[in-house]
Amino acid sequence: MYLVKRTRDEVAAAMHDPRVGDPVGDLVDRSGMTDHDVEQVVRLMNALRNWHEAAERMSESSRRYMRLNETDMRALRYLIAAHNQKRLVTPGALTEYLGISSASTTKLLDRLEKGGHVRRGPHPTDRRALTVSVTDTTRVDARQSVGRQHARRFAVAADLPPAEREVVISFLDSLSATEVVEGNRVSD
Repeated sequence: MYLVKRTRDEVAAAMHDPRVGDPVGDLVDRSGMTDHDVEQVVRLMNALRNWHEAAERMSESSRRYMRLNETDMRALRYLIAAHNQKRLVTPGALTEYLGISSASTTKLLDRLEKGGHVRRGPHPTDRRALTVSVTDTTRVDARQSVGRQHARRFAVAADLPPAEREVVISFLDSLSATEVVEGNRVSD
């Protein structure tokens, strides 16, 4: 029985606090850290959680606006980037980028083409190949939703002094390197 009633936000905020989640220190080494140090790291972890949740909300909002699923949106972002770089995209290149099967790519392209988001056409130099491109309407719609969100995030990063950007880059790279996925579980 709990003596103190906590709100959902208070519980969520404490999830990254090793004093709550690992009170005996079996997993998280806090030796040599002051209470202030631990509190600051907890604030950092909570800020990351807040960013992750905000990014998920933005992604969901974009998918809802475009009426597409996550894989469809990834495909469109790739096609838009290729268009902006004046590069041709084949179904095979899209398959490789998305990490899905050829059959799944065909279904994805059928769905996107039916929705007016992409068009398939002949490859200019290989008669056996097709190219895939995003329609102008979808490119403009994506620019209005995803593009504007990206511009706001870019502006926040650009506002940091160069030395602070390097610290953030180093931190995020190190954080990313801690996750090694094997099968469906994260390994040690």
